[in-house]
Amino acid sequence: MSNQQFFLLVAGCAIVTWVPRVLPFVLASRLVFPEKVNQFLNYLPLCILTALLVQSLLVFRQGQWPLIKVPELLACLPALVVGYYTKDLMKIVIVGVVTIALLRLVM
Repeated sequence: MSNQQFFLLVAGCAIVTWVPRVLPFVLASRLVFPEKVNQFLNYLPLCILTALLVQSLLVFRQGQWPLIKVPELLACLPALVVGYYTKDLMKIVIVGVVTIALLRLVM
């Protein structure tokens, strides 16, 4: 594979990755949605983040009840408290990472 082919491959991958993620935002910013649709869309980020959080706190196995990842749950609690009071994503991430690191060091 030549350098030109490699560059074209990387550029093509970037475009294929970029278009489905950015194009909906560009198109949606130009549309005026009804109030009911806006209310629904306001809940989407919260729902998506909650689904990601629950997925990271539980282990799913076929035919069994989900198991709780105890260290991740314990690390989540101080991060949620910091998030509630500061509403600063950087502080939330730092507290979560430091807490899980300390828990893994101790456990």
